Amino acid sequence: MSKKHHAGRATEKLSDEDYEKQLYELQVELVKFQRDIIANGEKVLVVMEGRDGAGKDGTIKRIVENLSPRETRVVALPKPSDREVTQWYFQRFVNHLPAAGEFVLFNRSWYNRAGVERVMGFCTAADVERFFADVEEFESMLVKSGIQLFKYYLDITRDEQKERLADRRKDPLKQWKVSPIDAKAIAKWDDYTKARDEMFRRSDHEKARWTAVRADGKKVARLNVIRDLLGRSAYGGKRHGLCQVDDDVVMPASRALKKGLLAD
Repeated sequence: MSKKHHAGRATEKLSDEDYEKQLYELQVELVKFQRDIIANGEKVLVVMEGRDGAGKDGTIKRIVENLSPRETRVVALPKPSDREVTQWYFQRFVNHLPAAGEFVLFNRSWYNRAGVERVMGFCTAADVERFFADVEEFESMLVKSGIQLFKYYLDITRDEQKERLADRRKDPLKQWKVSPIDAKAIAKWDDYTKARDEMFRRSDHEKARWTAVRADGKKVARLNVIRDLLGRSAYGGKRHGLCQVDDDVVMPASRALKKGLLAD
């Protein structure tokens, strides 16, 4: 994909001052949002997916930064154990689902099977087909049980990914993020693109739609993910004007696919 697809507001540069001001206002809204989750015994689950280096960690960090640590959990599971490999695929995720009053964010999720596991050869083609046969029913069960489910996919261009992964290797504070899979993420770019598009087509359903985020502009993407989450949620004292999403940045995945707005 040429840069023009990620031009304009999708890569808009914000001054640090403007970014911090907008982030503060949105984080105040997130505190209101969580107050109602706790008071009403709601169960909220955010699935954050995306290419390596797309900004999942940073986006999640800004969402949870000022929230109650007792009612907020970030789940980033390691590779499955030998025992977990023999279980029903979704089983190890179930224990981490939100109970009443909890806000849970998955930094990668069961969608590993449709993405990295598939591309890297960590599962079979039959495993992938079984996943797609089951995922809609699994998520529908979650929603029917009262869980509010949000699914975000952060997308960046090939050049942006190369730059971010290179910067990560140089930063002594980000060494925990560096892995051998980084280089393969670039080498297997086309495979990841194909897997992403099929994942959208086969797991975007009425109970749990995919939301695509064009994240070359890191700060703009963070702000707009928070706006989208707040804008789609009901809570007391909402400042509706703060929750207006830039639809060049955050959009239904079906629209992004149809109009060719994602990196290829």
